[in-house]
Amino acid sequence: MKKITLLFLSLIWFCCKEKKEESLPFENTVDKVSIEYAKGFSIEKQANGLTTLKISSPWPNAKDRFTYALVPKEKMAFINLNKNEYDAIVTVPVEKVIVTSTTHIPALEALNVLDKLVGFPNTKFISSKAARKKINEGKLIEIGNNESINTEMVLSLSPEVVIGFGINAQNKAYETIQRSNIPVVYNGDWTEQTPLGKAEWIKFFAPFFEKEKEAEVIFEKIEASYNSVKELAKKTKIKPSVMSGALYKDVWYLPGGDSWAAQFLKDANVNYLWGEAAGTGSLSLSWESVLQKAKEADFWIAPAQFITYDDMKKASQHYQQFDAFTQKKVYTFANTKGETGGILYYELGPQRPDLVLKDLIHILHPEILPQHTLFFFKPLE
Repeated sequence: MKKITLLFLSLIWFCCKEKKEESLPFENTVDKVSIEYAKGFSIEKQANGLTTLKISSPWPNAKDRFTYALVPKEKMAFINLNKNEYDAIVTVPVEKVIVTSTTHIPALEALNVLDKLVGFPNTKFISSKAARKKINEGKLIEIGNNESINTEMVLSLSPEVVIGFGINAQNKAYETIQRSNIPVVYNGDWTEQTPLGKAEWIKFFAPFFEKEKEAEVIFEKIEASYNSVKELAKKTKIKPSVMSGALYKDVWYLPGGDSWAAQFLKDANVNYLWGEAAGTGSLSLSWESVLQKAKEADFWIAPAQFITYDDMKKASQHYQQFDAFTQKKVYTFANTKGETGGILYYELGPQRPDLVLKDLIHILHPEILPQHTLFFFKPLE
C-alpha cells in the first residue's frame, strides 16, 4: 500500500512538474523598448515573448489609456493572461491587418509588410504606389470611410487586428468590430508634436509583425538623417523670416509655435514669425494682424491648399500686400500629389521628416544642400 501511495504521489509531482514546464511564467524579466522622441506610447517585452503595448495619447487631451497584449502564436497556449487587464489581445505575427489612416501605410511599407494590409477606408486618399497597385489588383479593399466604416465588409475580410484612430472614444464602428472578437488598437501618431516623435511610431507597428529590429534600423537612419541636416542648418548665421497659412472665411489659420509644423521651421533655423506663440494646433487670426507682422517676411511656407499665384489672387486680394507673394517666394506641399489626388505630405511626411527638413533647408538656406531635389514642397506656379 505504501508503494502504491508513493507511486501516486510521484505521479502527481511528475504531472505538476510537467505542467509547470509547459506553462510559461507571466512574471519574468521585462525589457522596455527604447522610445526616445514619441510621447504617446510605450512597449515592454517579457522574456516569455509577451509584448505589452501601452497607448497614453490616443487623441489630444485624452483621459483614456489603452493597454494591449501581443502574444506570439506559437506561445498562445502557454501564456495565461487576465483578459480584464487588457483592452485587446492580439496574436502575432499578424497576417491580415486593416489600418485607418494614410499615415499608417508608409510604416507598413517600410517594414515590408504591406502585403498584410487587406482593408482601408477611403482608399482614394492613398498615394503609395505599392498600395495603389494592391487596390487595382483587388487585394486592398475599401471599407467605407472613417466616419462610417462598413463593419460587414470588415468582418468579411477577417483581419486579425484593426489599427484605428479617433478624436475621442466614441466610435460605434469600432465597438461593433470589437464585439465580433476582432481587436481594435488605437494609434495616436498624429498627436505627437515633434517630427521625430511622429516618425518613431514605426516602432508601434513593428511588434504586430515581429519586425522590431527592422524598425530600430529604419528609425535610426531617419533620425541620423534628420539630425545631420538640422546641425548643418544651425551653422548658418542668417535666419530668414517665415510666414505661413492662409485665409479661410476671413480667418487666417497658421501653425502655433508648439506645433509639428513650427518645429520643422525651428529646426531649419529660421525666424518663424509665430514661433513663440503658444499652441500645438492652428492659430486663428485676422488678416490685418498677419499683415502687420508678416508684410516683409522673406518666405511664405505652406499657404493652405493653394498651388498657383492666380488662385490666391482670386481667393483674396489681401495676399498681394505681402512681399513674399509679390517676390514669388511662396512654397507649397499641396501640389505634390499621388495618382488619385492625395497629398503626399500628409501621408509620407510624418514617416520621413528628414525629407521635409531637407526641403525646407534647401528653400530657406539655398547655400546648404544645393544639390537637394525638392520632394514635398514646390514653388507656387
